[in-house]
Amino acid sequence: MNVTRREVVKATLAAVAAGALLPRVSATAATEELKVPDNVPVDTFDFEAKGIESWTTVDGQWAVEDMAGAPSGKKVLVQRGTKNEFNVVVAPPGPYTDVDVSMKFKPISGREDASGGIVFRFTDGKYYVVRANALEDNFRLYYYDRGRRQLATAKVKAPELGQWHTVRVVAVGDHMQAWLDGKLYLDHRDSRVRSGRVGLWTKADSITAFDDLTIRGVTGGR
Repeated sequence: MNVTRREVVKATLAAVAAGALLPRVSATAATEELKVPDNVPVDTFDFEAKGIESWTTVDGQWAVEDMAGAPSGKKVLVQRGTKNEFNVVVAPPGPYTDVDVSMKFKPISGREDASGGIVFRFTDGKYYVVRANALEDNFRLYYYDRGRRQLATAKVKAPELGQWHTVRVVAVGDHMQAWLDGKLYLDHRDSRVRSGRVGLWTKADSITAFDDLTIRGVTGGR
């Protein structure tokens, strides 16, 4: 069967309109949830008894502060730097291969950006990050290596400024899933990095609070 150039162009435009050429997103309630083994170690950071002296600050102004209405206790971790492209702090445990990470974040302010995210498989400055932004109605997964590459995106209701929200990501092998406020939105595969540490992330002028970082993971790699 002969297909004209016009028909090819028409079919391509239809695929784009349908979203077929967009990064893969999680899609249905039928998607099987990824799981790490039940018996893996668990590290929880609520910033009540210990600060971040043993953490690695890549960029940003990170400090533990008292905050009314904290999800647990009275203390939270706040990022107040506003002059970096990205702000990253990395927790001491790990590295991990398969990992299940959750945290709570409150976007406080930002004119360019008001975001919070989970960094995972951080190694040699490379990492994945899943993030939500109070100024945008999307939830996204990126890969970073001296520049940011979008891997997957989903349309969501923008998280409210001044409110606490929950982000969770599970990575098993090359398969990654991410949740915002308890709903699975992203389902993607990428094999660039297979192990690394876990951290927290903001962008640009975001001032963001974090609490209740919980890491369940299989330790391994470098």
